Amino acid sequence: MPSPVSRRLLLSAGLAGLTRKSEAQVTGGFIDQSHLAGHRLRDRAAFESARRTIRKPIVIVGGGMAALCAGWRLTKRGFRDFVILEMEQQAGGNSRWGENEITPYPWAAHYVPVPSRESTLVRELFTDLGLLADGVWDDRYLCHSPQERLYHHGRWQEGLEPETAVTPAMHAQVRRFHEMMAELEHSGEFAVPMESGRRRRADLDRITMADWLRDNRFDAEPLLWMVNYSCRDDYGSGIGETSAWAGIHYHAARGQRDDKGPLTWPEGNGWIARRLLERIRDQVRTGVMVHRIERRGTGWRVLAGDTEYLAAAVIFAAPPFLAPYLIEGAAPVRAQYSPWLTANLTLDRWPEERGIPPAWDNVLYNSPSLGYVVATHQSLKTHIPRTVWTYYWPLSGMAPSAARQLLLDKDWGYWKEAILTDLERAHQDIRECVSRIDILRLGHGMIRPSPGYIFSRERERLTRGVNGLWYAHSAVSGLSIFEEAQHRGVTAAEAALARA
Repeated sequence: MPSPVSRRLLLSAGLAGLTRKSEAQVTGGFIDQSHLAGHRLRDRAAFESARRTIRKPIVIVGGGMAALCAGWRLTKRGFRDFVILEMEQQAGGNSRWGENEITPYPWAAHYVPVPSRESTLVRELFTDLGLLADGVWDDRYLCHSPQERLYHHGRWQEGLEPETAVTPAMHAQVRRFHEMMAELEHSGEFAVPMESGRRRRADLDRITMADWLRDNRFDAEPLLWMVNYSCRDDYGSGIGETSAWAGIHYHAARGQRDDKGPLTWPEGNGWIARRLLERIRDQVRTGVMVHRIERRGTGWRVLAGDTEYLAAAVIFAAPPFLAPYLIEGAAPVRAQYSPWLTANLTLDRWPEERGIPPAWDNVLYNSPSLGYVVATHQSLKTHIPRTVWTYYWPLSGMAPSAARQLLLDKDWGYWKEAILTDLERAHQDIRECVSRIDILRLGHGMIRPSPGYIFSRERERLTRGVNGLWYAHSAVSGLSIFEEAQHRGVTAAEAALARA
Protein backbone atom coordinates (compact mmCIF):
# COMPACT_ATOMS: atom_id res chain seq x y z
CA MET A 1 0.00 0.00 0.00
CA PRO A 2 1.38 3.44 -0.85
CA SER A 3 2.14 5.44 2.25
CA PRO A 4 0.22 8.69 2.82
CA VAL A 5 1.93 11.98 2.12
CA SER A 6 3.77 12.67 5.35
CA ARG A 7 4.91 15.92 6.91
CA ARG A 8 8.47 14.82 6.20
CA LEU A 9 7.70 14.45 2.49
CA LEU A 10 5.98 17.82 2.40
CA LEU A 11 8.99 19.48 3.97
CA SER A 12 11.53 17.69 1.81
CA ALA A 13 9.62 18.58 -1.37
CA GLY A 14 9.92 22.23 -0.50
CA LEU A 15 13.45 22.21 0.87
CA ALA A 16 14.92 20.38 -2.13
CA GLY A 17 14.35 23.38 -4.36
CA LEU A 18 15.91 25.81 -1.91
CA THR A 19 19.40 24.58 -2.70
CA ARG A 20 19.38 25.76 -6.30
CA LYS A 21 18.66 28.97 -8.16
CA SER A 22 15.89 29.28 -10.72
CA GLU A 23 17.03 29.76 -14.28
CA ALA A 24 14.43 32.51 -14.70
CA GLN A 25 12.91 35.06 -12.36
CA VAL A 26 9.51 33.88 -11.13
CA THR A 27 7.08 36.41 -9.70
CA GLY A 28 3.78 35.91 -7.91
CA GLY A 29 2.32 35.73 -4.44
CA PHE A 30 -0.62 34.59 -2.33
CA ILE A 31 -3.87 35.73 -3.89
CA ASP A 32 -6.17 35.52 -0.87
CA GLN A 33 -5.84 36.40 2.80
CA SER A 34 -9.45 35.72 3.82
CA HIS A 35 -8.31 33.44 6.63
CA LEU A 36 -7.59 36.60 8.61
CA ALA A 37 -11.29 37.49 8.60
CA GLY A 38 -12.22 33.91 9.39
CA HIS A 39 -9.92 33.88 12.38
CA ARG A 40 -11.78 36.90 13.77
CA LEU A 41 -14.87 34.70 13.97
CA ARG A 42 -12.90 31.87 15.54
CA ASP A 43 -11.47 34.23 18.15
CA ARG A 44 -14.87 35.79 18.90
CA ALA A 45 -13.65 39.28 18.00
CA ALA A 46 -15.92 42.30 18.29
CA PHE A 47 -17.64 43.58 15.15
CA GLU A 48 -19.13 46.94 14.29
CA SER A 49 -22.73 47.72 15.23
CA ALA A 50 -25.48 47.81 12.64
CA ARG A 51 -26.23 51.26 11.22
CA ARG A 52 -29.12 50.32 8.96
CA THR A 53 -31.83 47.70 8.71
CA ILE A 54 -32.95 45.93 5.53
CA ARG A 55 -35.90 43.54 5.37
CA LYS A 56 -35.54 40.58 3.02
CA PRO A 57 -37.82 37.52 3.01
CA ILE A 58 -34.83 35.24 2.30
CA VAL A 59 -31.17 35.82 3.20
CA ILE A 60 -28.55 33.44 1.80
CA VAL A 61 -25.29 33.34 3.76
CA GLY A 62 -22.29 32.35 1.63
CA GLY A 63 -21.74 32.75 -2.10
CA GLY A 64 -20.49 29.36 -3.28
CA MET A 65 -22.13 27.00 -5.74
CA ALA A 66 -24.91 25.96 -3.34
CA ALA A 67 -25.86 29.62 -2.78
CA LEU A 68 -25.77 30.44 -6.50
CA CYS A 69 -27.92 27.42 -7.30
CA ALA A 70 -30.36 28.43 -4.56
CA GLY A 71 -30.58 31.84 -6.22
CA TRP A 72 -31.08 30.19 -9.61
CA ARG A 73 -34.00 28.16 -8.28
CA LEU A 74 -35.62 31.14 -6.57
CA THR A 75 -35.45 33.25 -9.75
CA LYS A 76 -36.87 30.36 -11.81
CA ARG A 77 -39.80 30.38 -9.42
CA GLY A 78 -40.24 34.08 -10.13
CA PHE A 79 -38.93 35.18 -6.71
CA ARG A 80 -36.20 37.84 -6.59
CA ASP A 81 -36.61 39.41 -3.15
CA PHE A 82 -33.55 37.74 -1.64
CA VAL A 83 -29.92 38.61 -1.01
CA ILE A 84 -26.72 36.55 -1.13
CA LEU A 85 -24.00 37.67 1.32
CA GLU A 86 -20.45 36.58 0.43
CA MET A 87 -17.35 37.33 2.50
CA GLU A 88 -14.93 37.11 -0.43
CA GLN A 89 -14.59 39.80 -3.08
CA GLN A 90 -15.60 37.21 -5.67
CA ALA A 91 -18.55 34.83 -5.41
CA GLY A 92 -18.19 31.20 -6.45
CA GLY A 93 -16.54 29.49 -3.48
CA ASN A 94 -14.51 26.56 -4.78
CA SER A 95 -15.67 27.52 -8.28
CA ARG A 96 -13.89 30.88 -8.23
CA TRP A 97 -11.71 31.70 -11.19
CA GLY A 98 -9.00 34.06 -12.34
CA GLU A 99 -7.87 35.47 -15.68
CA ASN A 100 -4.72 36.92 -17.20
CA GLU A 101 -3.69 38.07 -20.67
CA ILE A 102 -3.45 34.44 -21.81
CA THR A 103 -6.62 32.76 -20.58
CA PRO A 104 -9.17 32.41 -17.80
CA TYR A 105 -8.27 29.66 -15.31
CA PRO A 106 -9.83 27.89 -12.31
CA TRP A 107 -8.82 28.22 -8.69
CA ALA A 108 -10.30 24.91 -7.59
CA ALA A 109 -13.19 22.95 -9.13
CA HIS A 110 -12.53 22.52 -12.83
CA TYR A 111 -15.01 20.00 -14.27
CA VAL A 112 -18.38 18.27 -13.93
CA PRO A 113 -18.86 14.67 -15.10
CA VAL A 114 -21.48 14.39 -17.83
CA PRO A 115 -24.67 13.80 -15.82
CA SER A 116 -26.66 10.65 -16.43
CA ARG A 117 -30.26 10.86 -17.66
CA GLU A 118 -31.35 10.23 -14.07
CA SER A 119 -29.54 13.40 -12.90
CA THR A 120 -32.49 15.58 -13.84
CA LEU A 121 -31.60 18.59 -11.70
CA VAL A 122 -28.10 18.98 -13.17
CA ARG A 123 -29.46 18.52 -16.68
CA GLU A 124 -32.13 21.15 -16.02
CA LEU A 125 -29.47 23.67 -15.01
CA PHE A 126 -27.19 22.82 -17.91
CA THR A 127 -30.08 23.17 -20.32
CA ASP A 128 -30.75 26.64 -18.92
CA LEU A 129 -27.07 27.51 -19.38
CA GLY A 130 -27.05 26.36 -23.02
CA LEU A 131 -24.84 23.30 -22.52
CA LEU A 132 -27.57 20.81 -23.42
CA ALA A 133 -30.14 21.20 -26.19
CA ASP A 134 -32.56 18.52 -27.40
CA GLY A 135 -30.55 15.91 -25.53
CA VAL A 136 -27.26 16.84 -27.25
CA TRP A 137 -24.29 18.33 -25.42
CA ASP A 138 -22.43 21.29 -26.88
CA ASP A 139 -19.17 19.60 -27.82
CA ARG A 140 -17.18 22.79 -27.24
CA TYR A 141 -17.47 21.99 -23.55
CA LEU A 142 -16.83 18.25 -23.65
CA CYS A 143 -13.20 17.69 -22.73
CA HIS A 144 -11.01 17.46 -25.82
CA SER A 145 -8.48 14.68 -26.35
CA PRO A 146 -6.05 13.80 -24.94
CA GLN A 147 -7.90 13.97 -21.65
CA GLU A 148 -5.53 12.35 -19.15
CA ARG A 149 -1.94 11.28 -18.98
CA LEU A 150 0.32 9.87 -16.26
CA TYR A 151 4.05 10.40 -15.71
CA HIS A 152 5.31 6.96 -14.77
CA HIS A 153 8.78 5.43 -15.01
CA GLY A 154 10.29 8.43 -16.76
CA ARG A 155 7.69 8.92 -19.50
CA TRP A 156 4.18 10.21 -20.05
CA GLN A 157 1.57 7.57 -20.90
CA GLU A 158 -2.07 7.98 -21.90
CA GLY A 159 -4.66 7.43 -19.15
CA LEU A 160 -4.19 7.17 -15.40
CA GLU A 161 -3.91 3.39 -15.13
CA PRO A 162 -0.17 2.57 -14.85
CA GLU A 163 1.12 0.48 -17.75
CA THR A 164 4.87 0.08 -17.23
CA ALA A 165 6.16 -2.71 -14.95
CA VAL A 166 2.60 -3.96 -14.29
CA THR A 167 2.33 -7.75 -14.12
CA PRO A 168 -0.61 -9.85 -15.38
CA ALA A 169 -1.58 -10.49 -11.75
CA MET A 170 -1.73 -6.73 -11.12
CA HIS A 171 -3.87 -6.23 -14.22
CA ALA A 172 -6.19 -8.97 -12.98
CA GLN A 173 -6.69 -7.15 -9.68
CA VAL A 174 -7.50 -3.91 -11.50
CA ARG A 175 -10.11 -5.72 -13.63
CA ARG A 176 -11.63 -7.34 -10.54
CA PHE A 177 -11.83 -3.96 -8.81
CA HIS A 178 -13.65 -2.40 -11.77
CA GLU A 179 -16.03 -5.38 -11.93
CA MET A 180 -16.87 -4.93 -8.25
CA MET A 181 -17.46 -1.22 -8.77
CA ALA A 182 -19.82 -2.01 -11.67
CA GLU A 183 -21.78 -4.41 -9.46
CA LEU A 184 -22.03 -1.81 -6.71
CA GLU A 185 -23.16 0.76 -9.25
CA HIS A 186 -25.99 -1.50 -10.40
CA SER A 187 -27.06 -1.97 -6.77
CA GLY A 188 -28.48 1.55 -6.82
CA GLU A 189 -26.98 2.42 -3.44
CA PHE A 190 -24.40 4.84 -4.77
CA ALA A 191 -26.09 7.70 -6.56
CA VAL A 192 -25.76 11.40 -7.40
CA PRO A 193 -27.16 13.12 -5.45
CA MET A 194 -26.52 10.67 -2.64
CA GLU A 195 -30.04 10.93 -1.19
CA SER A 196 -31.46 9.34 -4.34
CA GLY A 197 -29.70 6.05 -3.53
CA ARG A 198 -31.98 3.07 -2.97
CA ARG A 199 -30.47 1.72 0.23
CA ARG A 200 -27.59 2.40 2.56
CA ARG A 201 -24.82 0.20 3.91
CA ALA A 202 -23.71 2.08 6.99
CA ASP A 203 -21.16 -0.64 7.72
CA LEU A 204 -19.05 0.66 4.81
CA ASP A 205 -18.94 4.06 6.47
CA ARG A 206 -17.45 2.63 9.65
CA ILE A 207 -14.23 1.48 7.97
CA THR A 208 -11.63 3.20 5.81
CA MET A 209 -11.19 2.61 2.11
CA ALA A 210 -7.83 1.05 2.97
CA ASP A 211 -9.63 -1.45 5.24
CA TRP A 212 -12.09 -2.31 2.47
CA LEU A 213 -9.32 -2.88 -0.06
CA ARG A 214 -7.44 -5.13 2.36
CA ASP A 215 -10.58 -7.07 3.30
CA ASN A 216 -11.24 -7.72 -0.40
CA ARG A 217 -7.66 -8.86 -1.04
CA PHE A 218 -6.58 -5.91 -3.13
CA ASP A 219 -2.86 -5.30 -2.67
CA ALA A 220 -1.50 -4.53 -6.16
CA GLU A 221 0.55 -1.35 -5.86
CA PRO A 222 -0.74 0.30 -9.08
CA LEU A 223 -4.36 -0.29 -8.01
CA LEU A 224 -3.75 1.06 -4.50
CA TRP A 225 -2.13 4.14 -6.02
CA MET A 226 -5.11 4.74 -8.34
CA VAL A 227 -7.70 4.41 -5.57
CA ASN A 228 -5.61 6.56 -3.24
CA TYR A 229 -5.34 9.18 -5.98
CA SER A 230 -9.12 9.18 -6.55
CA CYS A 231 -9.82 9.75 -2.83
CA ARG A 232 -7.29 12.56 -2.65
CA ASP A 233 -8.76 14.06 -5.84
CA ASP A 234 -12.38 14.27 -4.63
CA TYR A 235 -11.93 14.45 -0.87
CA GLY A 236 -8.42 15.71 -0.15
CA SER A 237 -7.75 12.61 1.95
CA GLY A 238 -6.05 9.29 1.25
CA ILE A 239 -7.49 5.80 1.49
CA GLY A 240 -6.42 5.52 5.13
CA GLU A 241 -8.42 8.65 6.02
CA THR A 242 -11.53 8.20 3.86
CA SER A 243 -14.73 6.30 4.60
CA ALA A 244 -15.02 3.17 2.45
CA TRP A 245 -18.56 4.24 1.48
CA ALA A 246 -17.22 7.54 0.15
CA GLY A 247 -14.28 5.84 -1.56
CA ILE A 248 -16.62 3.48 -3.37
CA HIS A 249 -19.03 6.31 -4.21
CA TYR A 250 -16.32 7.96 -6.31
CA HIS A 251 -16.22 4.93 -8.61
CA ALA A 252 -19.80 3.62 -8.46
CA ALA A 253 -22.09 6.66 -8.37
CA ARG A 254 -22.13 8.25 -11.79
CA GLY A 255 -24.38 5.87 -13.68
CA GLN A 256 -24.31 5.04 -17.38
CA ARG A 257 -23.66 8.02 -19.65
CA ASP A 258 -24.15 8.13 -23.39
CA ASP A 259 -21.71 11.01 -23.92
CA LYS A 260 -18.01 11.31 -23.36
CA GLY A 261 -16.92 13.78 -20.75
CA PRO A 262 -16.23 15.45 -18.55
CA LEU A 263 -17.62 18.93 -19.13
CA THR A 264 -14.90 21.52 -18.65
CA TRP A 265 -13.98 25.10 -19.45
CA PRO A 266 -10.81 27.25 -19.36
CA GLU A 267 -11.92 28.76 -16.02
CA GLY A 268 -13.21 25.42 -14.76
CA ASN A 269 -16.49 25.56 -12.87
CA GLY A 270 -16.03 29.30 -12.77
CA TRP A 271 -17.83 29.19 -16.14
CA ILE A 272 -20.94 27.90 -14.35
CA ALA A 273 -20.57 30.48 -11.59
CA ARG A 274 -20.28 33.26 -14.18
CA ARG A 275 -23.45 32.20 -15.97
CA LEU A 276 -25.37 31.96 -12.69
CA LEU A 277 -24.14 35.37 -11.57
CA GLU A 278 -25.40 36.89 -14.80
CA ARG A 279 -28.88 35.86 -13.69
CA ILE A 280 -28.75 36.95 -10.04
CA ARG A 281 -26.04 39.62 -9.93
CA ASP A 282 -28.40 42.22 -8.48
CA GLN A 283 -29.00 39.97 -5.45
CA VAL A 284 -25.31 39.28 -4.68
CA ARG A 285 -23.27 41.30 -2.18
CA THR A 286 -19.56 40.46 -2.09
CA GLY A 287 -16.98 41.61 0.44
CA VAL A 288 -19.64 41.39 3.14
CA MET A 289 -18.86 39.30 6.21
CA VAL A 290 -21.76 37.87 8.19
CA HIS A 291 -20.78 37.78 11.85
CA ARG A 292 -24.01 36.91 13.66
CA ILE A 293 -27.31 35.11 12.94
CA GLU A 294 -29.91 35.07 15.69
CA ARG A 295 -33.61 34.54 16.22
CA ARG A 296 -35.89 37.56 16.00
CA GLY A 297 -39.52 36.68 16.71
CA THR A 298 -40.64 34.13 14.13
CA GLY A 299 -37.79 35.06 11.78
CA TRP A 300 -34.07 35.76 11.81
CA ARG A 301 -31.68 38.68 12.30
CA VAL A 302 -28.53 38.52 10.18
CA LEU A 303 -25.71 40.94 10.99
CA ALA A 304 -23.30 41.62 8.13
CA GLY A 305 -20.87 44.51 8.20
CA ASP A 306 -22.82 47.61 9.23
CA THR A 307 -26.17 46.16 8.12
CA GLU A 308 -28.89 44.28 9.95
CA TYR A 309 -31.01 42.04 7.71
CA LEU A 310 -34.41 40.88 9.00
CA ALA A 311 -35.54 37.72 7.25
CA ALA A 312 -38.33 35.18 7.39
CA ALA A 313 -35.93 32.45 6.21
CA VAL A 314 -32.17 31.95 6.13
CA ILE A 315 -30.25 29.62 3.85
CA PHE A 316 -26.88 28.94 5.47
CA ALA A 317 -24.76 28.12 2.41
CA ALA A 318 -21.42 28.61 4.16
CA PRO A 319 -19.43 25.59 5.41
CA PRO A 320 -21.31 24.11 8.40
CA PHE A 321 -18.24 24.19 10.66
CA LEU A 322 -18.78 27.97 10.83
CA ALA A 323 -22.31 27.58 12.24
CA PRO A 324 -21.39 27.57 15.97
CA TYR A 325 -19.46 30.82 15.49
CA LEU A 326 -22.35 32.54 13.71
CA ILE A 327 -25.75 31.02 14.51
CA GLU A 328 -27.37 31.49 17.88
CA GLY A 329 -27.69 28.11 19.59
CA ALA A 330 -26.01 26.10 16.80
CA ALA A 331 -24.34 22.90 17.94
CA PRO A 332 -20.68 22.22 17.07
CA VAL A 333 -20.00 20.37 13.82
CA ARG A 334 -17.21 17.87 14.37
CA ALA A 335 -16.50 17.07 10.73
CA GLN A 336 -12.96 17.28 9.40
CA TYR A 337 -11.98 19.51 6.49
CA SER A 338 -9.11 18.92 4.10
CA PRO A 339 -6.51 21.68 3.63
CA TRP A 340 -5.44 22.36 0.06
CA LEU A 341 -2.97 24.45 -1.84
CA THR A 342 -3.71 25.36 -5.45
CA ALA A 343 -1.54 27.42 -7.76
CA ASN A 344 -1.77 28.90 -11.22
CA LEU A 345 1.50 28.85 -13.15
CA THR A 346 2.00 31.15 -16.13
CA LEU A 347 4.25 29.49 -18.71
CA ASP A 348 5.91 31.65 -21.36
CA ARG A 349 6.77 28.50 -23.29
CA TRP A 350 5.93 24.82 -23.09
CA PRO A 351 8.48 22.46 -21.53
CA GLU A 352 10.06 19.63 -23.47
CA GLU A 353 8.12 16.35 -23.28
CA ARG A 354 8.90 12.66 -22.98
CA GLY A 355 6.04 10.49 -24.19
CA ILE A 356 2.59 11.60 -25.32
CA PRO A 357 1.82 15.34 -25.68
CA PRO A 358 0.17 17.44 -22.94
CA ALA A 359 -3.34 16.44 -21.90
CA TRP A 360 -6.05 18.32 -20.07
CA ASP A 361 -5.27 16.48 -16.80
CA ASN A 362 -1.61 15.66 -16.13
CA VAL A 363 -0.71 13.46 -13.17
CA LEU A 364 2.65 12.49 -11.66
CA TYR A 365 2.81 9.00 -10.19
CA ASN A 366 3.47 8.96 -6.43
CA SER A 367 3.63 12.75 -6.24
CA PRO A 368 2.39 14.59 -3.14
CA SER A 369 0.35 16.67 -5.59
CA LEU A 370 -2.46 15.71 -7.95
CA GLY A 371 -0.62 17.25 -10.91
CA TYR A 372 -2.08 20.00 -13.05
CA VAL A 373 -4.76 20.84 -15.60
CA VAL A 374 -4.07 22.99 -18.66
CA ALA A 375 -6.35 26.03 -18.91
CA THR A 376 -5.82 26.43 -22.67
CA HIS A 377 -6.64 22.80 -23.46
CA GLN A 378 -10.12 23.57 -24.80
CA SER A 379 -8.81 26.25 -27.17
CA LEU A 380 -9.33 25.65 -30.89
CA LYS A 381 -6.24 27.65 -31.82
CA THR A 382 -3.60 25.74 -33.77
CA HIS A 383 -0.72 27.54 -32.05
CA ILE A 384 -0.68 28.35 -28.32
CA PRO A 385 2.77 29.68 -27.38
CA ARG A 386 1.88 30.55 -23.77
CA THR A 387 -0.37 28.77 -21.30
CA VAL A 388 -1.52 28.51 -17.68
CA TRP A 389 -1.37 25.36 -15.57
CA THR A 390 -3.56 24.96 -12.49
CA TYR A 391 -1.72 22.84 -9.93
CA TYR A 392 -3.45 20.95 -7.10
CA TRP A 393 -1.89 19.83 -3.83
CA PRO A 394 -4.13 18.31 -1.11
CA LEU A 395 -2.23 18.20 2.17
CA SER A 396 -3.37 14.70 3.10
CA GLY A 397 -1.49 12.21 5.26
CA MET A 398 -1.19 14.54 8.24
CA ALA A 399 -3.58 15.99 10.79
CA PRO A 400 -5.66 18.75 9.14
CA SER A 401 -4.74 21.18 11.92
CA ALA A 402 -1.02 20.57 11.34
CA ALA A 403 -1.47 20.98 7.58
CA ARG A 404 -3.30 24.28 8.08
CA GLN A 405 -0.51 25.54 10.29
CA LEU A 406 2.04 24.53 7.66
CA LEU A 407 0.11 26.52 5.05
CA LEU A 408 0.28 29.60 7.25
CA ASP A 409 3.85 29.18 8.47
CA LYS A 410 5.55 28.82 5.09
CA ASP A 411 5.94 31.82 2.83
CA TRP A 412 5.25 32.05 -0.89
CA GLY A 413 8.89 31.33 -1.76
CA TYR A 414 8.77 28.02 0.08
CA TRP A 415 5.66 26.84 -1.73
CA LYS A 416 6.95 28.11 -5.08
CA GLU A 417 10.05 25.97 -4.68
CA ALA A 418 8.02 22.97 -3.52
CA ILE A 419 5.82 23.20 -6.62
CA LEU A 420 8.70 23.58 -9.06
CA THR A 421 10.64 20.76 -7.41
CA ASP A 422 7.65 18.45 -7.77
CA LEU A 423 7.14 19.33 -11.44
CA GLU A 424 10.85 18.96 -12.24
CA ARG A 425 10.50 15.21 -12.00
CA ALA A 426 8.53 15.27 -15.26
CA HIS A 427 9.67 18.61 -16.73
CA GLN A 428 13.39 19.14 -16.22
CA ASP A 429 13.28 22.57 -17.86
CA ILE A 430 10.18 23.83 -16.02
CA ARG A 431 12.12 26.66 -14.33
CA GLU A 432 13.00 28.06 -17.75
CA CYS A 433 9.32 28.11 -18.73
CA VAL A 434 7.46 29.57 -15.74
CA SER A 435 7.34 33.34 -15.24
CA ARG A 436 4.67 33.61 -12.52
CA ILE A 437 3.13 31.46 -9.78
CA ASP A 438 0.07 32.65 -7.88
CA ILE A 439 -0.95 30.54 -4.89
CA LEU A 440 -4.26 30.05 -3.08
CA ARG A 441 -4.25 28.48 0.39
CA LEU A 442 -7.49 26.72 1.37
CA GLY A 443 -7.33 25.79 5.03
CA HIS A 444 -10.79 24.19 4.90
CA GLY A 445 -10.86 23.35 1.20
CA MET A 446 -13.50 20.62 1.34
CA ILE A 447 -15.35 18.34 3.72
CA ARG A 448 -13.39 15.17 4.48
CA PRO A 449 -15.68 12.09 4.57
CA SER A 450 -13.89 10.45 7.48
CA PRO A 451 -15.16 7.06 8.67
CA GLY A 452 -18.44 7.41 10.52
CA TYR A 453 -19.43 10.86 9.22
CA ILE A 454 -21.63 10.04 6.21
CA PHE A 455 -24.17 8.12 8.32
CA SER A 456 -23.74 10.09 11.52
CA ARG A 457 -26.61 11.70 13.40
CA GLU A 458 -24.67 14.93 13.22
CA ARG A 459 -24.72 15.02 9.42
CA GLU A 460 -28.35 13.91 9.36
CA ARG A 461 -29.20 16.83 11.65
CA LEU A 462 -27.77 19.25 9.10
CA THR A 463 -30.19 18.00 6.44
CA ARG A 464 -33.23 19.21 8.40
CA GLY A 465 -34.37 22.81 8.60
CA VAL A 466 -34.82 24.40 12.03
CA ASN A 467 -37.22 27.33 12.56
CA GLY A 468 -36.82 28.65 9.05
CA LEU A 469 -33.06 28.12 8.72
CA TRP A 470 -31.69 25.53 6.29
CA TYR A 471 -28.14 24.36 5.71
CA ALA A 472 -27.16 24.29 2.04
CA HIS A 473 -23.60 23.26 1.23
CA SER A 474 -21.94 20.21 -0.29
CA ALA A 475 -20.58 19.49 3.21
CA VAL A 476 -24.16 18.70 4.28
CA SER A 477 -23.80 15.62 2.08
CA GLY A 478 -20.28 14.90 3.27
CA LEU A 479 -19.15 14.87 -0.39
CA SER A 480 -17.61 18.00 -1.89
CA ILE A 481 -18.87 17.67 -5.44
CA PHE A 482 -20.85 20.02 -7.67
CA GLU A 483 -23.99 17.91 -7.84
CA GLU A 484 -24.32 17.75 -4.05
CA ALA A 485 -23.86 21.52 -3.73
CA GLN A 486 -26.55 22.10 -6.34
CA HIS A 487 -28.94 19.63 -4.72
CA ARG A 488 -28.53 21.17 -1.27
CA GLY A 489 -28.93 24.71 -2.60
CA VAL A 490 -32.07 23.93 -4.59
CA THR A 491 -33.62 21.88 -1.78
CA ALA A 492 -33.06 24.72 0.70
CA ALA A 493 -34.44 27.29 -1.76
CA GLU A 494 -37.67 25.35 -2.22
CA ALA A 495 -38.13 25.07 1.55
CA ALA A 496 -37.30 28.73 2.20
CA LEU A 497 -39.66 29.87 -0.55
CA ALA A 498 -42.51 27.99 1.08
CA ARG A 499 -41.88 29.88 4.31
CA ALA A 500 -41.23 33.33 2.79
